[in-house]
Amino acid sequence: MERRKNTRVTFQTTADLSFNHRNYRQCETQNLSLKGMSVRGITGHTCGEICDISLALSGSSSRLVLNMRGEIVRVDEDGIGLHFIDIDLDSFYHLKNILYYNADDPDKVAGEVA
Repeated sequence: MERRKNTRVTFQTTADLSFNHRNYRQCETQNLSLKGMSVRGITGHTCGEICDISLALSGSSSRLVLNMRGEIVRVDEDGIGLHFIDIDLDSFYHLKNILYYNADDPDKVAGEVA
């Protein structure tokens, strides 16, 4: 049974994660929601750990980086699930737009923000 309340979209980009004693660069994301994301290739961590996240968005002529903090809420053999615990307003705005334009039901995403 699906327990997620927020729309989750498949969105592949790269993210840099910084934990207290370990940094990861160019990690592949699997999906995004307004509340979190799934990242491949991260191992050796446990639920509850906090990290700084830099999510890279590249266009044909520009590059944008969203900055947030996240908490590990799921650990799988191929990666982790992060819940966003802090995100600045500009990053949230861009994240919302990513979800809106990639969702099967954009109106549902708009309702989740309201």
